[in-house]
Amino acid sequence: MPTVTIHRHKATNQFYDEKLDDKTHLRMMQIPAGTFLMGSPESEEGRLDSESPQHQVSVSSFFMAKYPVTQAQWRIVSKMPQVKLKLKPSPSKFKGNNRPVEQVSWDEAIEFCERMAKHTKRQYRLPTEAEWEYSCRSGTTTPFHFGETISPELANYDASNAYGDGVIGEYRGETTPVDHFKIANAWGLCDMHGNVFEWCQDHWHSDYEGAPEDGTAWLTDNSDAYRVWRGGSWIYDPQNCRSAYRDDYYPDARDFNLGFRLSCSSPATL
Repeated sequence: MPTVTIHRHKATNQFYDEKLDDKTHLRMMQIPAGTFLMGSPESEEGRLDSESPQHQVSVSSFFMAKYPVTQAQWRIVSKMPQVKLKLKPSPSKFKGNNRPVEQVSWDEAIEFCERMAKHTKRQYRLPTEAEWEYSCRSGTTTPFHFGETISPELANYDASNAYGDGVIGEYRGETTPVDHFKIANAWGLCDMHGNVFEWCQDHWHSDYEGAPEDGTAWLTDNSDAYRVWRGGSWIYDPQNCRSAYRDDYYPDARDFNLGFRLSCSSPATL
C-alpha cells in the first residue's frame, strides 16, 4: 500500500481575535496580498471543466477565519439583534460546540455576517470564490495545500476512496471538531479540505470565461442564482476536496455538509 509523508512546519501569522463572549472568540488570520493561478491544470486528477480556464487573479490583503464558523459561535450570533432573517440557535445535525455549524443556507450565512458587522463595526462577509481558493492554496499549486494527495490523518472526507497515490482509511460519516487535526496551511487556516463545504459570495458560473481578475465576487442580476461553495466535506470523495474544486447550490438550500467561514475586508479598529 502506498504511504504518504506528512510534512509539518511552524509558521508565524498575523491574526486578531474577535471576542464574542467570555469563553468564545473568532480568530481571524491575515491573508497577504498577492497573485495566483486560479483553477486546475488539465493534468490534475479529478479536474472538471468548471475549473477552467486557469487564469491569473490578483487578491488584495484581507482577513479570513482560521476555522469554519462553529456551533458555539453561531449560537451567540443567533441571539444578536436580527437584521433581516431569524436564525435558529441550533440548526446542525451533528451537535458539538466546536464542530462546524451546518444546515445553514447562503441567506442565513449572509445574515450572520451582517449581524457580526453591525455588532463589531467591522466589514464581516463571506469570502469571494477567488479569495477562498487563494487562501486555501496559500502559495501552493498542488491539488491540496498538503501536496499532491490527501490522507484521513489530515482531513475529514470519505477516505474509503483514495486520491492519486494516497491511502484508503477511515470514513468517519460525520463532521469533526474544527481543530481536530491540529494542522493549518501556510497562512494559518484549518479545515480548508473536507469537513464541511463553505459558502462563497459568488453566483455560479459554469466556467471561468470572463471571470474577474481582481479577486472580487462574480455576481449577476439574478437574485435567485445558485451560489458557489468550496472545500469538500465529510461525505465527499477526496477529489472533491481539492483546492480548485467548485460546486453550487440554490441560496436557501440547507445541507448537513454545508457551512461557511468569515472574511473581513478592513478591520480598521481592533
